[in-house]
Amino acid sequence: MSLSISDLDVPFQLSIFAAILERVPGLVAVRALKSGRLMYINDTGIKMLGTEDYPSLELLMEQNQLGCDNADRSTSDGQPVQERQWKNLKGETFIGVYDETMLKHDNKDYCFFRITDILSDRRFKQQLSRELQRFGALFDYASIGILVTNRQGEIVLINDFALGQFGYKREELLGKKIEILIPQRVHHQHVGHRARYNANPQSRPMGIGLDLFAVRQDQTEFPVEISLSHYTNEEGNFVIAYISNITERKKAEEKLEKLYNELEEMVEDRTMQLRKALEELEASKEVLTIALSKEKELGDLKSRFVSMASHEFRTPLSTILSSAFLVKHYEAEQDQPTRNKHIQRIINNVSLLTDTLNDFLSVGKIEEGKIQIRNVAFEIEEHFNTIIQEMQGIAKDNQLIEYQHDGDNRVFLDPSLLKHIVMNLLGNAIKFSTPGSHIQIQTSKTGHEFTLQVKDNGIGMSEEDQQHLFERFYRGSNVSNIQGTGLGLHIVHRYSEMMNGNILCDSELNKGTTFTITFPIEETNAPY
Repeated sequence: MSLSISDLDVPFQLSIFAAILERVPGLVAVRALKSGRLMYINDTGIKMLGTEDYPSLELLMEQNQLGCDNADRSTSDGQPVQERQWKNLKGETFIGVYDETMLKHDNKDYCFFRITDILSDRRFKQQLSRELQRFGALFDYASIGILVTNRQGEIVLINDFALGQFGYKREELLGKKIEILIPQRVHHQHVGHRARYNANPQSRPMGIGLDLFAVRQDQTEFPVEISLSHYTNEEGNFVIAYISNITERKKAEEKLEKLYNELEEMVEDRTMQLRKALEELEASKEVLTIALSKEKELGDLKSRFVSMASHEFRTPLSTILSSAFLVKHYEAEQDQPTRNKHIQRIINNVSLLTDTLNDFLSVGKIEEGKIQIRNVAFEIEEHFNTIIQEMQGIAKDNQLIEYQHDGDNRVFLDPSLLKHIVMNLLGNAIKFSTPGSHIQIQTSKTGHEFTLQVKDNGIGMSEEDQQHLFERFYRGSNVSNIQGTGLGLHIVHRYSEMMNGNILCDSELNKGTTFTITFPIEETNAPY
C-alpha cells in the first residue's frame, strides 16, 4: 500500500502544505523572481515585519534583498546564506537565519524563503540562563529551608539551608518520601493531608492553628512553620515547602507567656486586694452614710422637736397657766361651775401635751428599733369600745362616734400597737371635724384578714397633700390653724408596716377622709 503524498488529491495536499507553512517558526514567504511580486507570507512573518500592507511588505523585502532574483544568495563556497540582517517597518534591526529554495511553476521562477529570528532566540536563552542562575542563587543560598516534592511525595529538590536544618546529605534525601522529615506519630495523618493538598493545591500556611514539628537525622524534633506553594510543568505537578525553624521564637514565646502569666497573677492579686480595699471602703462609706443619715435625721428630729415643742407647748402651757391663775380667784361656792370649767381646760391641755410627748417618744422608739410586735388574742369589740371611751374626753361638742363590727369577734394581733393606730386616726377625725359631726369606725374579720376603717366628714385633704401624707412633721396646707405635730399619720403608717398591714386613704377637700387598714392574720398561731 502506497502512502506517498502524491497519491492524495490536490486540495488535500494543499491543505497539508498550508498547515505546515503556518506552523513553521519564523517568516515564510514566496516571491516571483521576475516581477518581485509577493505571492505568499505567513502570519508570523507579518508580525515580524510589522505590517499587513502588501505593498509595504514588498518594499521592505526589496530594501532588505529578501527573495529577489538579483540577490546574492550564495557564499563564496556556493552554500545558501545562513544569516541575514534586516529592518522592519519601525526601523528595528533583526538578525536571523535566512534560507531559500528556487522553484518553477507554469514556466515561471519563484523564490521560496524562510527567516528564523536567532537573535531573539539567543537573547531568550541568555535571559533564561540568567534567570536560572538567579533562581539557583535564591534556592541554594536562601536563609530558609526549601524543598520540592513530586505528586508521590518524593523529595526532588532541597537547598543547602534545609540540609543543614535536618542534618542530612543531599543524596540521603533525594527520592525519599517527605515523611522522613516528619515525626513518626503523625505519618498516617500527613499522608492523608498530602493527598488532599494534591487534589486541591493552593498557596497557604500549613497546619493553621497547630503546633508543627520536624525530625532531624538524629531523631530530635524541633518546632517549625511551613508554607506551601505549587507549580506544574511538562514533568508533572510539584509542591514547594518553605520551612522555618522557630525554636528560638518558641522559647521567646514561652518566656513571654511565663512573664505574662506572672503579670496576670500579680494583676489578679492586686485587683483582689484593691477590690477588698474598695469593699471595705464601701462598707465603711455605707456605715458612715447610715450614721450620718441617722445623725442628720436625729438632728432634724431634734430641730423639728424644738420648733414643734416651742409652738405646740406654748399655747397649752399658757392656757394651763391662765386657768390655774383664774381658779385662785373663784373661791366662793357659787363660783364652782367656773372653777370646773378652768380645771377641765387644764386637764384637756395637759392631755394634749401628754399626747404630743407620746408622739415624739413613739417616733424615737421606732427609729431606734425598740418597738417589738407582741401578738395576743383579744376581743375586738371590747378593745375598741375601751379606746373610744377614752377618746370621748377630747371629742368636740355633740360629736358622735359610731362603731360597728362584723364577723368573728376574736383576733390575734398586737393590741397595744393597734390602740395607738386607732387613737391617732380617731384623734385626727375629732380634731379635723366640726362640732356635731359624725365619725364612723368600722371593723371586720373575714377569713385571714382584719380590716379597720375610720371615716369622718371633716376638712379633708388635697391630692398634693396626700402625696406627703405619711412623712414626719408634714401637715396639710389647710390645717395651719389647728394644733398638731405632723407625726400621728407617720406613726400610724410605721406601726401598720410593722404589723404587715396595708393602709389606704380616700380624701377630698371639705368632704371628709376615710382611712382603711387591712392586716393579715395567722390563725394557726392564735392560741384561742
